[in-house]
Amino acid sequence: MTEPPQPPNQPPQPPGYGHLPGPPQPGYGYPQQGANPYAQEPRPHPQQPQQPQQPHPQQPPPPYQQGGYGFPAQPPGMPPTVPIAPHPGPPPGGGRRKGPLLIAAAVAGVLVLGSVGYFAFLKDDGSATGTPVAKASTPAAPEPSGSAPVDKGDGKGVGDADTTDLNAGRKAGEDKALWLKTSNLVGPGAGIPTKGQWVVGDTVVKTVDKGFVAYAVTDGKEKWKLDARGEICGVTGQLTSDGKTVVIVKDGDNCNQMKLVDLKAGKEVWTKEVQKEGLFESDIDASVTFTGDTIAVNRMGGTGAYRLATGERLFSGIGPEGCQPASYAAGNGKMIGFATCMDADNIVEIQDADPNTGKKTWSYRLPKGYAVTAVYSVNPIVVDASNRETSQRAILALNNDGTKRSTMSGEGSFQLNCGGSSSSEGLQNCGDAAVDGATLYLSTAAEGGFNNEIVAFDLGSGKVKWRTAAGDKRNYVPVKAANGQLTAYRRGALDQPGEIVSLPAAGGGPKVLLRMPSGSSAKIEGSFNDAYRSYEGGRFFQSTTSLLGNGKDERLLMVFGK
Repeated sequence: MTEPPQPPNQPPQPPGYGHLPGPPQPGYGYPQQGANPYAQEPRPHPQQPQQPQQPHPQQPPPPYQQGGYGFPAQPPGMPPTVPIAPHPGPPPGGGRRKGPLLIAAAVAGVLVLGSVGYFAFLKDDGSATGTPVAKASTPAAPEPSGSAPVDKGDGKGVGDADTTDLNAGRKAGEDKALWLKTSNLVGPGAGIPTKGQWVVGDTVVKTVDKGFVAYAVTDGKEKWKLDARGEICGVTGQLTSDGKTVVIVKDGDNCNQMKLVDLKAGKEVWTKEVQKEGLFESDIDASVTFTGDTIAVNRMGGTGAYRLATGERLFSGIGPEGCQPASYAAGNGKMIGFATCMDADNIVEIQDADPNTGKKTWSYRLPKGYAVTAVYSVNPIVVDASNRETSQRAILALNNDGTKRSTMSGEGSFQLNCGGSSSSEGLQNCGDAAVDGATLYLSTAAEGGFNNEIVAFDLGSGKVKWRTAAGDKRNYVPVKAANGQLTAYRRGALDQPGEIVSLPAAGGGPKVLLRMPSGSSAKIEGSFNDAYRSYEGGRFFQSTTSLLGNGKDERLLMVFGK
């Protein structure tokens, strides 16, 4: 494959790209036409796919599916790479086949590498290597009701015949279920969204439809509630150093109110209206992200940046011509944009962006037909990309100057559990992936629902460093990575309790940090299929991403600890 043409007035690109294989959900960088929290983890991140414009029909795009790995890069003089036709993938949890190629098929948001079809991670030379609610009469700030009293963890329950003893059946050596919150709200048929979960010091905060509610992490006692005065339609898991976050709230049917919320104090700092940036911009939904003092708000057809301290508008991603960012990702002191070029092929560029001005100093062009479907990290830069025509996918790491660092190459069927390009949480909240230092951690799709693996990739070489299996009737879900350690949730099947473990980046066996209890608690724990999960201060938190709103008790938030 030849290098894509350069857009007007753009600096020359370094030779070669990473090539991407596998079918993904439409992501950032697609020509915008129209867009699930890591419920696990969200996810669906609440992202409804946008419909991308179709690429130019004359030239077949390189082998890369949305949700795949390894751009087929081809330096000048190399013979063209023949795309590998996608095969129908197995049901979620499909098995892994040994072999030099990866299987890439998107099944219900799962990136399958190695199962029924083949998905190739390619070398640089191109050769293969191996829930928002409809309007309803719900309260402005619904209060979770029917919450179970706090269980003291002594195995005696809470002294109420109508409540479950969360630690009944707990075995020696197992830790405790600290408390459970339930809700019996009534909502529309579409359900009640409960996007977001934040642990701030001694408080865990959860959203329920149009409000926030905060609980003490130790015993679940309510600390404060805050009315957002509208459905919360866009969230981010990010927090400032002093415990603030940004959300987007609906004004009527428009997702256009941006709020800075102090989660320690339970107060709204400011509210600003999100400005329209493009003629065809939609405010049906939005995603939000920030770094330092800069917030980026991404909406279909337009994106803009604002000052976190005041809500003042800084710049727009919409320009007069060339390659204009359709969205931004931010974090760890950096911001990058995903731009669609105004050319016949609608080439997508990854660009750096000055957080104060939006000015770019470098850009990296993806092969024709590719778009970014997930952002695993902004610093270092690690993105997942796929081809909107061939459904091929690749995972690419870039250096800080925009040159290619590596493309990941490994065997397996990997999850793609990000928010997608629509709103709520965007492409950064990927519940089945984590990045720390020079290591990317991905979980494979599970066989028959269980027995998956954690695979660690070296970002310098793109090669697999190690892999470890969750074991019989178990599944690994990455929770976070920091300080050379991956923290993962090792989930059990049915009524089998899970555990929190740490895995060193250098490799080695898992170390158990927290063992969830057997018995009645395990059944409740296992019912959180689509959930936000976090491990902070020696406690494990998991909460649902939405409620049915049928007036019956539903599990909202559960916490485990010593």
